[in-house]
Amino acid sequence: MRIFDSHTHLNSEEFIQEVPRYLQQAADLDVVKMAIVGSNTQLNADAIKLAETYPQLVAIVGWHPEDSKDYDKAAEQLLIEQLQKPKVVALGEIGLDYHWDTSPRDVQQQVFARQVAIAKDMQMPISVHNRDAFEDTYKILKAADIRDTGGVMHSFNGDPEWLKRFLDLGMHISYSGVASFKNAKDVHEAVKQTPLDRLLVETDAPYLTPEPYRGKQNEPGFTRYVVEAVAKLREMTPEAVAAQTYQNAEEFFKIEED
Repeated sequence: MRIFDSHTHLNSEEFIQEVPRYLQQAADLDVVKMAIVGSNTQLNADAIKLAETYPQLVAIVGWHPEDSKDYDKAAEQLLIEQLQKPKVVALGEIGLDYHWDTSPRDVQQQVFARQVAIAKDMQMPISVHNRDAFEDTYKILKAADIRDTGGVMHSFNGDPEWLKRFLDLGMHISYSGVASFKNAKDVHEAVKQTPLDRLLVETDAPYLTPEPYRGKQNEPGFTRYVVEAVAKLREMTPEAVAAQTYQNAEEFFKIEED
């Protein structure tokens, strides 16, 4: 079984000093490829460095809504340069976060829309963060029409109605450890209704640890338990879910198989 963690943060302080150990622990659980996701100047640079160091890693770079207050022309120019590097496969994570509100909402919206436009110009898929901002996230994506470049709703936590609306925009849907939470009934239903060819899995480590390790620090290897949770909900084998989501991730990120 081969598993692709489509969204994780080995570039975060929790992992950056012990990357080889976490890569080995992931491999022991059949997690053999990962997309390392940035969110600001430092984390973007670290994501690229890791992807250039380890062949099983790729990088996603962009400005997270929490950091959007610091996005300026210099940051944009650097981002455009970084997006041209061979191991960078998408622009993200970008979007809206109305839970923490660390950046003004109007600024978040402007920076989100601007980065979507850059992705379209550069023919790059996007990785979208949405927390407590379904309506505005949807409006910005719908207005931009990203069907030609593609996008993924990372760690999707909506109900089947929102699932359908984002699918109609051409988005892929990625599920994190939330899919394993016993009380996440809306997400369970969305998992069951997501078309197999639009389905991805992720950890978002160090956040959103799946069962049976909920409450402890997440790590990329735990994508294995997300696969198992999705497989149980869909009445499939973990091997089948792993194979399909691995193929989907490679196609979405335009990665050529070794």
